[in-house]
Amino acid sequence: MSAPIEDFALLSDLQTATMVGRDGSVDWLCLPRFDSPACLAALLGDRGNGCWRVAPAGEAPAGTHPDRCAERAYRKDTLVLESRWETPDGTVRVTDFMPPRTQLPCLVRVIEGLSGAVPMRSELRLRFHQGRVVPWVRDAGQCTVAVAGPDAVWLGADGPVSALGDTDATVWEFTVPAGRRLALTLAWSPSHLPDPPAPLSVPAETALKETVDFWRGWAGQCRYRGPWREAVVRSLITLKALTYAPTGGIVAAPTTSLPGRIGGDHNWDHRYCWLRDSTLTLSCLLRSGYRDEATAWLGWLVRAIAGDPAQLQAVYGVGGQRLLPETEAPWLPGYEGSQPVRFGNYAVGQFQLDVYGEVMDTLCLSLRAGIPMPAHVWDLVEALMGWLLRHWREPDQGLWQVRGPRRQFVHSKVMAWVAADRAVRMGELLGRNGSSAEWRAMRDEVRRQVLREGWDAGRQSFVQAYGSPDLDASGLLMPRLGFLPASDPRVRGTLRAMSHLDHGGFLRRYGRDGGGADGTPGGEGTFVACSLWYAAALAAGGHTERAQEVFERVLAIRNDVGLLAEQWDPDTGRQLGNAPQAFSHLALAETAFALSAAQQRRGLPRRPAGRG
Repeated sequence: MSAPIEDFALLSDLQTATMVGRDGSVDWLCLPRFDSPACLAALLGDRGNGCWRVAPAGEAPAGTHPDRCAERAYRKDTLVLESRWETPDGTVRVTDFMPPRTQLPCLVRVIEGLSGAVPMRSELRLRFHQGRVVPWVRDAGQCTVAVAGPDAVWLGADGPVSALGDTDATVWEFTVPAGRRLALTLAWSPSHLPDPPAPLSVPAETALKETVDFWRGWAGQCRYRGPWREAVVRSLITLKALTYAPTGGIVAAPTTSLPGRIGGDHNWDHRYCWLRDSTLTLSCLLRSGYRDEATAWLGWLVRAIAGDPAQLQAVYGVGGQRLLPETEAPWLPGYEGSQPVRFGNYAVGQFQLDVYGEVMDTLCLSLRAGIPMPAHVWDLVEALMGWLLRHWREPDQGLWQVRGPRRQFVHSKVMAWVAADRAVRMGELLGRNGSSAEWRAMRDEVRRQVLREGWDAGRQSFVQAYGSPDLDASGLLMPRLGFLPASDPRVRGTLRAMSHLDHGGFLRRYGRDGGGADGTPGGEGTFVACSLWYAAALAAGGHTERAQEVFERVLAIRNDVGLLAEQWDPDTGRQLGNAPQAFSHLALAETAFALSAAQQRRGLPRRPAGRG
């Protein structure tokens, strides 16, 4: 059986990422970018699909798990992972990290003896092209190199190791006594380059110090000083780790096809950038003090959406690329048999009306924050609004990217209102009011329609779509978007109705049973971001103590190193969906800000911070 999703920790060099399990195995690695084909893909299959395990070679002590380290944690305010192993022969610490990239990507694993003398084993099984292609492996002096097509992966050690004959893997054994250390470095390069890549020649101590200094320097800029600072900083570090530094794009998650239901087919590729996240991302970065990252994200957004407004997509690649064809990988059995495994994302071809509102909201927020904007952005605003004026009445696939028929989703119409509202505001700020009368008229018409068609008098709540009795957690966003104040009776009614989406103290996205609303069969777990929206909405409505309880319930489901997946299953106590999920961590940080502000307004005492 696959390791639980929450067993995995994240490492990143700001251009790609890797997932390391508690068993010391790297089971997911795409090189050289987040969206590149995986060369280690055991996360979606088994060892034969690629992994790199570094762990003690001997038997585990009685009473301990033979395949898990005794404990692990990130070094404070960093993305450097330390795992401690206890064996009958002694104790070792493995320090894993990816230095922020300057040229080529690498992963460094430092094994340090703490007591005794521990026999260790490194087993590397590379499988290029999504865990499928066995490379040609050869010795290259002080290291080995594996080549397949355009890719070469080099593995080196800075001390003596014994190579074992294994035609299927590169296996090294070595013993680490107390006070000694050995560093293993894996680096990627294009296969046509003949020499070992530069990262192999950098001393591990130097790379480690530079990595620690980078992350602590970055984390030290965080402005949040509330009771949940450790959790907020960990979430912001995770968000930074999911940033593709060359462009400023931020991927939703570093993984693909981790299921929303074990054994089900809710398996999507999240290694791309969603416009859905744009305003929340910009707001979170600005509030936290990361103006450079906010500016880079805005730059990515403006470049990505350039072109015909009719061709605006919900999702783009890290470089802004539009073509992300969805394919299936039948050679991968999937996480715990959850099939199909998908690469690429069908959502690029969907019509999602809400993204127009997200873009306009992001541009308006940027303008109000004083972020320099290219002169042509106003032309973009006018082009987007010109198209939206003609098409906002059409049904779409909605926030949750349904794969069934298009519908008149309430949230999509609210976001059309947001687009018109923010266009008017930007026109006022810039003194460009040529089209404001049309935009104001559209804003008023959308609002009247939503209040009339999106409200269910029986439920006393806004619903998911016109003519439907189903609820949707996106209704919680109305006050934050400015559509209605938190004090409005209709907002309060919607907040009360959210109890119908509750499952084990957490919120589903929609529907009483969570199944079928997205056009695919079967249910799914509760949605982490929706539970956090609920906490923020409770705080905005004056229910501060209850909001804090909901928020801390979410904090409690983070894994041992503070990471959240997309979903949570209260029945089994397991994380579900791609992990770590940017949307979850963005919502965590934003909700912490909202709760701290609500506490200050009411003069409530702050509870002690939980672990981060």
